[in-house]
Amino acid sequence: MEILIEKAIFNAKTNPKLSQRQALLARRISTRNKIRMPYYLRMVFCKKCKSFIAPGINSRVRLGRSSVKSIRISCNLCGHTYRKIIAQ
Repeated sequence: MEILIEKAIFNAKTNPKLSQRQALLARRISTRNKIRMPYYLRMVFCKKCKSFIAPGINSRVRLGRSSVKSIRISCNLCGHTYRKIIAQ
């Protein structure tokens, strides 16, 4: 799974269709073999449409300006925005 996700991130800019396929295969391996993906691998998938999102290519990453420090990630495919709170 890790190798497929690394290759998907590497190929995201040059060949987006191949990178989506590689990420889909990694996700399918995880679900079929009932292996939980580590957090750093799960965060490259959109939580709504479940598609592969490469930061800066088909998603937007912003820092929150409120009193609670957070990172906002917006999927450009479905438009869903979710936050990750940064511990201080």
